[in-house]
Amino acid sequence: MQDITNCILRQMNSTRLISTLFKPRQKATALYATQAEALQHKVFCRLINDAANTEWGLKYGYKDIKRYQDFQRVPIQTYEEIKPYVERMRHGEKDILWRGEVQWFAKSSGTTNDKSKFIPVSRDGLHDIHYAGGMDAVALYLQQNPESRFFSGKGLILGGSHAPNYNVKRSLVGDLSAILIENVNPLVNLIRVPEKKIALLSDFEEKVERITRATMNQNVTNLSGVPSWMMAVLKHILEVKGTDNLVEVWPNLEVFFHGGVAFTPYREQYKQLIRSDKMHYMETYNASEGFFGLQNDFSDPSMLLMIDYGVFYEFIPMEDVGTENPHIVPLVDVELNKNYAMVISTSCGLWRYMIGDTVKFTNKHPYKFVITGRTKHFINAFGEELMVDNAEKGLAKACEATGAQIVDYSAAPVFMDAYAKCRHQWLIEFAVMPDSLENFSQVLDTSLQQINSDYEAKRHKNITLQPLEIIVARPNLFHDWLKEKGKLGGQHKVPRLSNTRDYIEEMLSLNQ
Repeated sequence: MQDITNCILRQMNSTRLISTLFKPRQKATALYATQAEALQHKVFCRLINDAANTEWGLKYGYKDIKRYQDFQRVPIQTYEEIKPYVERMRHGEKDILWRGEVQWFAKSSGTTNDKSKFIPVSRDGLHDIHYAGGMDAVALYLQQNPESRFFSGKGLILGGSHAPNYNVKRSLVGDLSAILIENVNPLVNLIRVPEKKIALLSDFEEKVERITRATMNQNVTNLSGVPSWMMAVLKHILEVKGTDNLVEVWPNLEVFFHGGVAFTPYREQYKQLIRSDKMHYMETYNASEGFFGLQNDFSDPSMLLMIDYGVFYEFIPMEDVGTENPHIVPLVDVELNKNYAMVISTSCGLWRYMIGDTVKFTNKHPYKFVITGRTKHFINAFGEELMVDNAEKGLAKACEATGAQIVDYSAAPVFMDAYAKCRHQWLIEFAVMPDSLENFSQVLDTSLQQINSDYEAKRHKNITLQPLEIIVARPNLFHDWLKEKGKLGGQHKVPRLSNTRDYIEEMLSLNQ
């Protein structure tokens, strides 16, 4: 017994010792509450100065930009506008959007159609955005959990894959996670699993099997990845080990750093797989375009906006998205509880770039926010303006009321018939069926009306929008749909809401 006690104390002491290295960053992020404007201004000046002699900087006169108002002459960009520049960068041209040669390009999974976006990842951005976010995730976690034994074991980091970029020497294109794993400091490899050659496998099903064999007998204390893909790995590990509780496999597991998709549909499933009151779940906002947010309070789902990385933030109110002259505000001018499309300028060479995500601020001292959806992934076919955030909250209430658990879902409008009647159609794959599908539908519909006044108005007396329809998806439907599109693993995800029926019709054709 004494030997066990001594071992535990050694593990705790090692983590406490290493934790002191994170104190400076914990103090730095504490300044977010009082110095946000100054921190963002410093980032702004550095970005403008570093890009002044690039082709883009010369085009828009970066040498003459002294204040934010000067920067507003640079037009808002989408991927289509910057694509010609990115293609030249991919062929090895230097000093285009960012100084020097950019060698890495993250193949974005922010879209589920056949087109791919290739987001430049400069060496500067790799370190002062993406790796900075990874370090701060650990720093803020340790700050919240001082009794942690995080460094007593290893982290299972689930990543994607990469491939050579054209024929350019040392240049890679692939999932951001694969680029991060490929270039990480070798010391980090001592505290992570699986080994690089397994982590970067392109065949996801083979990867699951190899990861299982490589990690199931390791001392894993932390997980990092997309909830849906991590779930597939964990279930296979449990199957091979012949147990239904991951704590029996990894007794020291204490935290899951998750991102990429909303965690709400998966939370109960993870609690059933990991039956431990010491387990923590920490949301991260690490997109191909940058690392933007971290949850710094386990009791608050909002994330802290990371404002001293190589990212300058601007925001467009949702009602102005797509208009000819949208109203654009810097961070200091945002309002609480209002939906904004996020616009970023970064040390990877993205300038006033709309990433497609929408956010809502819940606090300004420090700036904290929740992701509410995508600028292209919502339903507004009838003026209801249903956002992903609304859907997640409504589904959570329906699951709570009926004992259901959801694997995946997607929803789309059914357009007006000859009698001017229309509805929303939800395709849902359940891990646990509700005790009553009818009751689930009613609770979801009622909850959406309580959450969204526009939806409530359109549902009034069934005059226009009829009660929603739920179609139960067969097991593995969404997995098979993604596989058919070659989008298994990495950060690929199912479109939650769509204003057209393109996605859902493809899914329904597989739902046989």
